[in-house]
Amino acid sequence: EPPYHIVTPVMHLSRQDVSRTFQEKLGAPPTDSAEELTMIARRQLRQDFLTADMGVTGANFAVAETGQIALTENEGNIRLTFSLPRIHVAVVGIEKLVPRVADLALFWPMLAHSGTGQAITGTCSLVGGPRRDGEPDGPEEFHVVLLDNGRTRLLADVAQRDALHCIRCGACLNACPVYRTIGGHAYHTTYMGPIGCVITPHLRGRDDWAHLPYASSLCGACAEVCPVNIPVHRHLLQNRRNTAGGWQRLAFKFWAWTVQDPLRYRWAGKFLRCAGPFAKLWTDTREWPAAPAQSFRDWWQKQNPHPNPLPYTARERGLKKISSPPSLGGEDQGEGESRSS
Repeated sequence: EPPYHIVTPVMHLSRQDVSRTFQEKLGAPPTDSAEELTMIARRQLRQDFLTADMGVTGANFAVAETGQIALTENEGNIRLTFSLPRIHVAVVGIEKLVPRVADLALFWPMLAHSGTGQAITGTCSLVGGPRRDGEPDGPEEFHVVLLDNGRTRLLADVAQRDALHCIRCGACLNACPVYRTIGGHAYHTTYMGPIGCVITPHLRGRDDWAHLPYASSLCGACAEVCPVNIPVHRHLLQNRRNTAGGWQRLAFKFWAWTVQDPLRYRWAGKFLRCAGPFAKLWTDTREWPAAPAQSFRDWWQKQNPHPNPLPYTARERGLKKISSPPSLGGEDQGEGESRSS
């Protein structure tokens, strides 16, 4: 099962779900105790760590000054992954490079605070090479794979290169109303949520992932919580522009033309209320909601009739009937008289 969240990959599972999985895969007895479940996982994983020939990790940051990779976690599994097997391979995106070790004093607390609300995560490690003579643990071989995979193309895009500033804290996922509604598995990609919808089309191909930027309400909550100030909602809009085909551009132009005039908008609403059976491109993957018998505008006018009715088109276009102001004088003035100022 793929991760559900960048930081907390099994946050969608309850203790009962985990217990059932342990029963099926490990033959463990059923339990609802988090402590007992932790011990079951520890006993199994420790044996796997001790017998593995190679451990593969990522890296939160890579320090150019010293050639080290920086890893941060709360569980300790990453440290066991790189210290117990004979070979350690770290796969690192090229955007994870930072100039100096001192930069970690900023990025490590920022990552912890934005990701889980901690001042610092439980375990922070710096790995700079294989085990040296006399050292009791560590790998015999250490290899770092610097991964491009479309990142240099994104770096060359002046309008969107700041998406590479992402530190994978997951704050935008926590704030996104769409992610909170549909969950991480609905995205079908490694990086889910708002930032995933921004970078995945660049890393894995725009044609296959052109739908992702539309999984957003463009409310801007992601940009507000981003610790490195990535304007995520603006990048989502830019991705929509980049992936829009000819018919999509024509459709958006037609929509813009329609909503600029109240009368056109009114007739478009009447058409859409009758277009359900013909909207096959939409209904193939979505349910077409039942259309109301009348628009809210029509209902409101029936409930609140206009005291001085004007032609419908004139009212919609914002034209107002010019009438005399109420009398400002005494009772001797006629009802229809007005005073100029």
